[in-house]
Amino acid sequence: MIFRTFLHSIISRFGPRLGHYDVARTRFRVLPTDLDILRHMNNGVYLSIADIGRFDMLDRSGVWAIFTARGWYPVVASETITFRKSLTLGQRFTVESRVLGFDDKAVFVEQRFVVHGEIYAQAFIKGRFLKKTGGTVSIAELLDALGVVPTELTVPTWIERWGADAALPPTRAAAPSVWE
Repeated sequence: MIFRTFLHSIISRFGPRLGHYDVARTRFRVLPTDLDILRHMNNGVYLSIADIGRFDMLDRSGVWAIFTARGWYPVVASETITFRKSLTLGQRFTVESRVLGFDDKAVFVEQRFVVHGEIYAQAFIKGRFLKKTGGTVSIAELLDALGVVPTELTVPTWIERWGADAALPPTRAAAPSVWE
């Protein structure tokens, strides 16, 4: 995965530029190292490739440069993925990534694994941004750095509920592992 990440970081630098809220399309091919024992792409690999797709989106839209200059970096708070069809060895696919919108603490991203225009898997990510100096980047700071947000960006209600329902306690709060 590190080689693929490095390769796509180079490709992103020379790829077509995007607006902050455009759909990013990142092309991949299923490699032998992506397969599980059933010879289709391993479910965990989808999430790693989704990371690369989000980085490509951030880099080609110029957002990565803005955040790097401010000493900010992204982290995933929650993610969920649904599978429809399997990806197999050598198969070409595209990861389509787009920002859905924001709540009071996080940004929501949708990503689709697409083959010839057909969705094979779909993921939703709730992300936060942290400061290298410590602390979190507020949504107000984030939006100030990005500029005008399109009015059509809306986070579906079910995704807001999912984000809240899937959340663990804050890092400074107790989170004992107690099985009920």
